[in-house]
Amino acid sequence: MTEFKPATKALWSGEKEQLSYGATQVPVVHSVSFGYDDMDEWNAIATGKQDGHVYGRNTNPTTQAFEDKVKDLEGAEAATAFATGMAAISGTLNAFLRPGDRVVTIKDTYGGTNKIFTEFLPNTGVEVVFCETGDHEEMEREIAKGCQLVYLESPTNPTLKLIDIERMAKAGHDVGALVVIDGTFASPVNQNPLDFGVDIVLHSATKYLGGHSDALGGIVCGPQHLIDQVYHYREINGATLNPQAAYFLLRGMKTLHLRLERQNQNAMQVARYLQTVEWVEDVFYPGLESHTGHDIAKKQMKGFGGMLSFSVIGGLDTVYQLLPHLKLAKRAASLGCVQTIVGPPALTSHVECTPEERAAMGIPEGLIRYSAGIEDIDDLIEDLKQAFAKLPIEALTK
Repeated sequence: MTEFKPATKALWSGEKEQLSYGATQVPVVHSVSFGYDDMDEWNAIATGKQDGHVYGRNTNPTTQAFEDKVKDLEGAEAATAFATGMAAISGTLNAFLRPGDRVVTIKDTYGGTNKIFTEFLPNTGVEVVFCETGDHEEMEREIAKGCQLVYLESPTNPTLKLIDIERMAKAGHDVGALVVIDGTFASPVNQNPLDFGVDIVLHSATKYLGGHSDALGGIVCGPQHLIDQVYHYREINGATLNPQAAYFLLRGMKTLHLRLERQNQNAMQVARYLQTVEWVEDVFYPGLESHTGHDIAKKQMKGFGGMLSFSVIGGLDTVYQLLPHLKLAKRAASLGCVQTIVGPPALTSHVECTPEERAAMGIPEGLIRYSAGIEDIDDLIEDLKQAFAKLPIEALTK
């Protein structure tokens, strides 16, 4: 559907081929197996010579509609879905890495991803080199030494740091490395990494794609020959997206552009408000002119996203006092939902990490991750004002 704009693709892509009985919405196909009276047809589908479905662990019509929709939004040749975002990340890494391989990445990856890099991959004989996030010269030096895979995340979770995607993709390709990026925070509405030379972009579909915190999922997009390898790993290892979850994700994506338009606006205004609050030490949002990656964001992002974070005076003690006073924010470990969600990385994105590990990644204990919802912006700011007003003023002078 390349002739249509992204907002239209979010509604129409991938659906027509899966409709039946005059339905206007893609059905949820729960069947585990798919039968064929014609043996030659069965053979052709089972061996991949003809499109179709054989077994639910491999492919499913509802899931395929979701894959095709995201594929079109990312401008990719192919996509394959997973049961969760972490399954998509681990599945992609395991599909391409072998003992003796070398990975170059950044310090500020999502907590679960960081655990793969620090605990699991080293046990398989894969070397992982961590570079200071945003230090492109350091990354280029390490990549130039030789590596098989470059792993990026931009914006990062939870400090919203930016990577020059095009620059890092070139560095990786100069040494023949595969370049992979987690685009969850931006979503396909705000950023399309394949346009900047990345080989594979993946998402936790649980977040912005679904948008309602009611379905887990992950998806990987890229050229057909690479996605074929990821698909093969997934079909054998079994982290298959449930068709019911695929349906919820499909339904959520119909409002993806409307949601992100409001969330982009709300996050920007919340970030600007927080800059005026005496309790707030730092605000991290790519749309702010003071953000170190603002120029990069302007170059590669169409919108600055619905995610921001800010650190408060008094550290985790202040976080624990402030958050319960918020009336219009779910205190939960997710993001990208229509409702505003808040939480400290110590209890959400990096709960698996120790305080020392978080500090090494540049995550202060007093950091609050704020996922702006689609509420009225005046209500969100008034809610923040009343919550800050209930903090003990004497703590500011300590």
